[in-house]
Amino acid sequence: MLELVFATNNAHKLEEVQSIVDGKFVIKSLADIDCHDDIPETGVTFEENAQQKTDYLVNKYGLYCFGDDSGLEIQALNNEPGVYSARYSGSRDMEENIDLVLERLGASTNRAARFRTVISLYLNEQQHFFEGAIDGSIVAERRGVAGFGYDPIFIPNGYDKTFAEMTAAEKNAISHRSIAVAKLADFLLRK
Repeated sequence: MLELVFATNNAHKLEEVQSIVDGKFVIKSLADIDCHDDIPETGVTFEENAQQKTDYLVNKYGLYCFGDDSGLEIQALNNEPGVYSARYSGSRDMEENIDLVLERLGASTNRAARFRTVISLYLNEQQHFFEGAIDGSIVAERRGVAGFGYDPIFIPNGYDKTFAEMTAAEKNAISHRSIAVAKLADFLLRK
């Protein structure tokens, strides 16, 4: 069975991806390969950051791997926080990041947003990219306790619940990450 290292220390992301691939591949974490490095994310696009992660693992460990970069893009904020989603407020405290988004949006009637994920896969000396996105809107205040990141303020189009009000199964069926991971899995199954 194919083994891939997912270039993340984020336990939530790892669980989400493992649930989506449902045992079709072995997904190892950075901890599984005893990598505790803070892999740089200095790119200005999701693609650049995702590739930085795979390049780092390939250069250091020579393993088949994939990395992702994800973020929330809010139309009224010129697609911010974007690649800076995890540290939008200057820290990695998601409560502070959410507060800043809500503060900057204020009473704006344009609440359109989208979550976007780009996955970079390194396999057989080749780099491949897979993207997933889901459109929605930002609510005025936090709702729900599930999920992570900006989930409490994002409602996908066609739904009346935030990601944080959904079960993991509900979210995984429609999320930006699940769309990108499904493309990755489909690609790998055809290999």
